[in-house]
Amino acid sequence: MFLIDRDRWIEIWVTITRNKTRSLLTCFGVFWGILMLVLLLGAGTGLKNAVLGETEGVATNSVFFYADKTSLPYKGFNKGRSWNLRNRDVATIQREVEGIDQIAPMIFGSSNDKNVVYGQNSGTYYVKGVTPAYFFIETQDMLFGRPLNTIDEKEKRKVCTIGMDVNKALFQNGNPCGKYIRVNGLYYQIVGVTKAKSTSMNINGRSDESVFIPFSTLQQSMNLGDKIFLVAISILPNYDVEAIIQQAKQIIFQQNEIAPEDPQALGTINIAEMFRTFYLLFMGIDILIWIVGLGTLLAGIIGVSNIMMVTVKERTKEIGVRRALGAKPFDIISQVMSESLMLTAMAGLLGLSTGVFLLDFVNRILTATPSDDIVIKDPSVNIQTAIAATIILLISGLLAGLIPAWRAMQIKAIDALRDE
Repeated sequence: MFLIDRDRWIEIWVTITRNKTRSLLTCFGVFWGILMLVLLLGAGTGLKNAVLGETEGVATNSVFFYADKTSLPYKGFNKGRSWNLRNRDVATIQREVEGIDQIAPMIFGSSNDKNVVYGQNSGTYYVKGVTPAYFFIETQDMLFGRPLNTIDEKEKRKVCTIGMDVNKALFQNGNPCGKYIRVNGLYYQIVGVTKAKSTSMNINGRSDESVFIPFSTLQQSMNLGDKIFLVAISILPNYDVEAIIQQAKQIIFQQNEIAPEDPQALGTINIAEMFRTFYLLFMGIDILIWIVGLGTLLAGIIGVSNIMMVTVKERTKEIGVRRALGAKPFDIISQVMSESLMLTAMAGLLGLSTGVFLLDFVNRILTATPSDDIVIKDPSVNIQTAIAATIILLISGLLAGLIPAWRAMQIKAIDALRDE
């Protein structure tokens, strides 16, 4: 009945608007607090989207291994020995290490000047020998044709897929599937054109500027025997990444006669650890934003509480008359807390709406002027955050009126009537 008591809310509204300037200034503190909270949360979300958007398409649980010079002598070998990963390393890791989703060996061809040619067009591009599993670790969008498959790999076919920048330079963004290009002096038939989802992945060059050839084909054409330049591994969920890294290292060291404690011989790029660092960083940013935003909101709430204390003081005689006429303590408390709630709710919801509108406006500007060096992407506040902010706002409004309401309840009717 309290919520739909029309007369009560009209009385509250009349009381609030009796001193418009004071009410507006009080409301501005709450408005500004909730506005800053929403804008800070939206900016934090936009920053997170921009950073993680650059890594979109990269398996977040992936690890890359590459051979480096040894730093310790072992079994008659001197330190500083150069060595290479081998096909057997990949086969053994895949067979013996539990928790691996995909494993993809890689080699890289020469990137000499104008190493890729089609007719009169030519360019300098990266050449990568990969297995089909690699495209589950760094996913690609197919613009034309198909990706490399297991049959290409097994039969050592002389086929390739090219990045969209290669396609733009050689074929003016047309469909090149079925045509032949010369890569480092050998001809390969194009079966697809890819576009990298990630803008930050740069394993021996950007994928959009690369020619992808079946791993076995390139390994044979370059007379590498069973040498591998890089091994990419993605790990299944709920498996310990560090434990799998150590198991893989142990296998590689054993099979290549490297000291087990050598800290340098095997280079590791732990993408999973990088992503974990990102998430912890953004969690810290979110916590800091909530602290700063709630601190600003608290300042506004304190202002509301102070004004309500002044209001109670000004209305001492009115409260005394109400008590003398039989008003219950709950009636006095609810009256003061309702006024506080209404002030806070009006200002806060206006601030929340303004913040959402400004974030949407900024997002429209960013969308209309796309850039490769974007710092904020899709700044927004999700519905859960908006609901949480609203609940905090309403609770704060009630708490702001609690102390003034308690002060009003302490006023005795006889003392109030004597007050001048």
